[in-house]
Amino acid sequence: MQIQDNLNHIHQLITQACQQANRLPNSVQLLAVSKTKSIQDIQQAIDAGQRAFGENYVQEGIEKIQYFNTQGVALEWHFIGPLQSNKSRLVAENFDWMQTLDRSKIADRLNQQRPAEKAPLNVLIQINISDENSKSGIQPNKMLALAKHIENLPHLRLRGLMAIPAPTDNIAQQKMALSAMYALFEQLKKALPNQQIDTLSMGMTSDIETAIACGSTMVRIGTAIFGKRHYSAN
Repeated sequence: MQIQDNLNHIHQLITQACQQANRLPNSVQLLAVSKTKSIQDIQQAIDAGQRAFGENYVQEGIEKIQYFNTQGVALEWHFIGPLQSNKSRLVAENFDWMQTLDRSKIADRLNQQRPAEKAPLNVLIQINISDENSKSGIQPNKMLALAKHIENLPHLRLRGLMAIPAPTDNIAQQKMALSAMYALFEQLKKALPNQQIDTLSMGMTSDIETAIACGSTMVRIGTAIFGKRHYSAN
C-alpha cells in the first residue's frame, strides 16, 4: 500500500532527524496534509495509524470531518489555510485546531462562535517569518500583542506558533528562518508562562529535517504521503 509505505518512510525520517538533533522521536507530531485528497486516500492513512489531518479549504475539510464522524473514527482536524471572516463559524464549529490565526478580529469571531459544549479551539499564531507579501501571517514584532489578546478569550487555547518560510533548497537560509521561529516560540513561552505553549508547527516535505533540527514539534507533510495534489477536484 503506497500511502502506508510513504507514512513509514516519513516516520523513519522524523526518527532519524530527532536522533541527529538529540531529541526524542515522540517530540515531533506528524500532521498529514490531506487537502484535495479523497476519502479513500485518508482512509488508507488512517489504516496505517495516522490520526491528525490538515485541511486548507473550509468546505472540503468539513465534508471529510462529517464523513469520518459518521464512521465513528476519532481524528484530529487542523485548519491550515488562510481564513476569511465569513467562514470563521465553520472552522469554530468543526475543527479541533486553527493554525493560521493572524488577526484579533478572527480570534474574536472564533471565540464567539466556538460551541460552548466543545473544548476550546486550539490555535496557533501564524508568523510571516520570511516577510513575503504573498503569505499570510503577522510580523514577528506583533506576536505578543496578539498572543495577549487571545489569552483573554475563553473559548480559544493558544498552543504556539506556525510558519511557512519561503521555499529554498539552501540549508543555511532554511536554518535562518526556522531558527528565528524557534526564538519567537521561546519568547512566547516566557511571556505567557500560564498558557500551554507547546506547539511549533513548521517543516514540510522539502525542509522536514532542518525544521526538526531547529526545534519543530509538528511537521506538515502532504506530497510525501499522498503524492501530488489534484487541484481539479475543487
